[in-house]
Formats: sequence, C-alpha cells, structure tokens
Amino acid sequence: MAKDVFTQFKEHSVAEFFKKNKQMLGFSGKIRSLTTIVHELVTNSLDAAEEGRILPDIVVEVSEINKDEGRYLVHIEDNGTGIPEKLIGKALGMMLAGTKFHRYVQQRGQQGIGAAGVTMYSQLTTGKSVKVISGYKGKKVTCEVLIDIRTNKPKVNILNREPSEWHGLIYEAEVKDVKYDKSSYGVYEYLKRTALANPHASITFLDPLGERHIFPRSVDVIPPKPKPVKPHPLGISTSDLIDFAHYSKEPTLSSFFRNTFSRISQLKLDELRNYLPDINFRMKPRMLSWEQADRIVSVFKKIKWISPSSDGIYPIGEKQIKKSIYNILNPEFCEVVERKPKIYRGGIPFIVEVGLAYGGDAGRKIGSSRNGDVIRFANRAPLLFDAGGCGITDAVKSIDWKRYGIKNFDDAPITLIINVSSVHIPYTGAGKQALSSEQDLVDEIRNAIMDVARKMQIHIRGKVRERERATKIKSILKYVEQLSMDLAELADYSERDKINKKLIKLVEIKYSKTKKHNDNESESDNRSVD
Repeated sequence: MAKDVFTQFKEHSVAEFFKKNKQMLGFSGKIRSLTTIVHELVTNSLDAAEEGRILPDIVVEVSEINKDEGRYLVHIEDNGTGIPEKLIGKALGMMLAGTKFHRYVQQRGQQGIGAAGVTMYSQLTTGKSVKVISGYKGKKVTCEVLIDIRTNKPKVNILNREPSEWHGLIYEAEVKDVKYDKSSYGVYEYLKRTALANPHASITFLDPLGERHIFPRSVDVIPPKPKPVKPHPLGISTSDLIDFAHYSKEPTLSSFFRNTFSRISQLKLDELRNYLPDINFRMKPRMLSWEQADRIVSVFKKIKWISPSSDGIYPIGEKQIKKSIYNILNPEFCEVVERKPKIYRGGIPFIVEVGLAYGGDAGRKIGSSRNGDVIRFANRAPLLFDAGGCGITDAVKSIDWKRYGIKNFDDAPITLIINVSSVHIPYTGAGKQALSSEQDLVDEIRNAIMDVARKMQIHIRGKVRERERATKIKSILKYVEQLSMDLAELADYSERDKINKKLIKLVEIKYSKTKKHNDNESESDNRSVD
C-alpha cells in the first residue's frame, strides 16, 4: 500500500504552486484582481525609476474589451531604467527571480513574484502572452512573454530590436475575470493613495469610462537611493546566525561579526569575548555550532546596543504626510509623528510613521456621518485589502480611545495614515496587502498612534473648555442687561449703558483667560474697569 502511495510522488515548480493558489498572490476577486495587477506593475515602475535616479512618469490605462466576460486590457508605461534583453524573461516570466529578495534594501517589491504573477494570471485567464517593450541603454526590444508553468521558466518571443534613446518599460496584458470599480478598493483609489505617498511621481490614469485622471508631481526631489543595510544583532535568531555564519567567507569569527552585522565595533566585540571566554573568535565562521550560536544570541540580548541606522530606510516624511492631510482632508486638527528606527526578528530595522487627522473631512463618510478610517502603507505603497488580518489594524484596535477623548473610534471623525518602512516588510502573504502581527512591529505602531492621540486629546480638551467657557459667558450675559438697570436705579446713575459695557467687559476678562492667568491678572483688570 505504501508503495502505491509513493508512486505518485512528484516534484512541482513554484509556478505550479501559485497556479493552484493564485489567491495567495491577490487574485481572489474581480475588483481585487484588477487592483492587484496595477499594484504589482506600478510598484515595479516606481522602484525602477528611483533606482535609476529618475523622477517617475507613469501612465496606467485600463480598457474594457468585454464587460460580460470581465475582459480588460491593462497597459502600464514608465520612464524607468528598462530591463536588459537577457533578463526580460526572468524578470517578468519567472517566479522568485529578481533583484530584491536577496538584498537588505528598502524597495516596494520584495519576492520577485509580483510581475511574473501578473504574466501568469493573464496566461491562465486568456491563454495569451503579455507584450513587453523595454528601452535599455540605447536599445529598444519588443517581445512577448509566457511562463512554462511546469518548469517555472520564461518563454520569450522577440518581435523587434532597434536602437533608441528612449528608456523605460511598457507592459501590456489582456486579462479576464476582473472588474473595474471606482470604489475604495479599486484602481482609482489605489493610484490616488500611491500619489499621496509618492509626491515625486507623476501618474496619469485613463479609466475604462474614458476619463483621464492626473495625479501631478508635487515635489521635484527624488527620494535618496536605497542603500543596502546590515542586520542588527538584536532580533537575530539562532537559525539566522547559523545561516549567516555557514555561508560566510570571512576568515575568522571576529571579522564575521564586524562585517556581517551593524553596530558591532571592536569595543562590542571585546564585550562579546568577555561574556563568551570559551568561544574561539579566531575560528572560521562555518565551524560555529548550534549550541555556540544559541549562547551568542543570548548574549546579544544582554548587551546595550546603539539603535539601528536609518540610512537605508526612507519613510514618506512628516512634512509630506501633513501636507497631504491638509490638502485632502482639511482637518481641524492634524499631528504627525515619525518614530526612531527599531528592529524586529531577523535583526531587520524598520521605521513607523503615523499621521492623525481629526474633524473637517477626516474619517470615512457614511451617509451624513464620518467614521474612523485607517489608511495603511508599507514602503509608501498602499495596502487596500486584508485589513482585518493586518498588524496595523491590530495596533489600532488595541488602543483605548476613551483615554484620548474618543468614545468609539469607529464612530469618530478620525483618519489615521500609518506607514511602515523597512528593508523587509513582514507581509502575511505574497499578495503584499497585510502585515504580520510581529509583536515588536505592533508595539511600535501602537506607540506611534498613542503619541499622536495624546496631542489630539489636548486639542479635544481645549475644545471642551472653550465650549464650556462660551456656555458660561452666554448664561451670565443673560442677566447683565437686567443687572445694569438695577445698579443704575440703586445708585441713581443715569448712564446705564456705561454700566452695561463695563459688566460685559468684566465677564469677558473673567472667561477669556485660564484660571491661572485670572488669579494673577483679574485684580488689575477690575481696577482698570473701575
């Protein structure tokens, strides 16, 4: 019987796996599938332009071919660096191939799956190849790309080669079982949020209804080029350390520590030696045993380390978030915080930034009311789906909003803009729409939210005090007129209006200042009135 079972034993390619599990790539609904296609290609376009130090100009066109079948043509054009001819197939027609997965560099894409996933989805739903035009270093190549699902190998059919000074990439795919919808989960909303977080990009969108939407560039400064960073000792697991050590070409354990991890100076190395006198720091890293690695990781947690460097991490920026909030939401209150770099498992640094808008057009409009809204980003790329299973959402829900003057976040006119920037975002799936609830990550997001919420609390308390002050003034002024008449009659004083004005001034002085100032100043103010 066992023999019969194992006659069915076979190897499968990663492409075959994702063919059967395409929902893991984000292809799990008609509206979501179309947005996922645009998301994967636009993030690649932004990364390519920034790598080449080019201000991105991106054109997205979605054309309806057959509404009943949900068949659309997606055309995306950018002015990035383009792709060399020999790598077009691997970049766009091979899973887990690319420039990103193996590097500690902040980029929107990470796994080398996204664009190839779009190629596969086009192939699975229409049976057609995608058309690609790449302009790279003086040569323009036009070709068609397919994926051999069984082997996860690209099939490239070159249609034309010609010299050209144009650089960039045009990607055109016909897809089926998708739907265009101008909702909060659709392509338009995705591009609007992308423009919000990437003010250096110019994005033009031609929708299936024939409308042209332009999200103009608002700054002419290209974000700094992503820099590779080294993992931080904190957050490194025993398995991580063993992997790094056994693949290292460093001659000694000492040089391995100094050159593999950040923040390990000679002084820190000496501190490690003091904690671990029985470990030979002159041995080759590949000789490190699991037991030794486990002890070293324990010592890492005892040492006081300098925070990770933020040189390789580029968040949206406090000024830009605040500018976007005021331009879009026109709130009565706005606060933005950018936290210092932290690390999570694997020694990976990350930065959390949170913007809070209260009042005005903040919050999600439902009927005549506005409810709490959370706009999520990772490396400046919008996250529209899977909010319920996202670490960002978990952090928002964990806040006791009553402490900050909000009875219920879901019923309050609040918008939270939350962005996590890192060299490696811990997504819950290959579709890159939700963050894993890593405890270090959730705690840091929570701390950032509480930072801005405390400022909002001060604002709300000020509003309450102002409302109480206005109510008191209004109540007292009701009696001023009568009091003026009575005082004039009792004092046999004919200038009743003068008494009325002085009484009004006394009331305004009393309630236009805080109690602290009233205690110091009311006497002199009263004397001046007298």
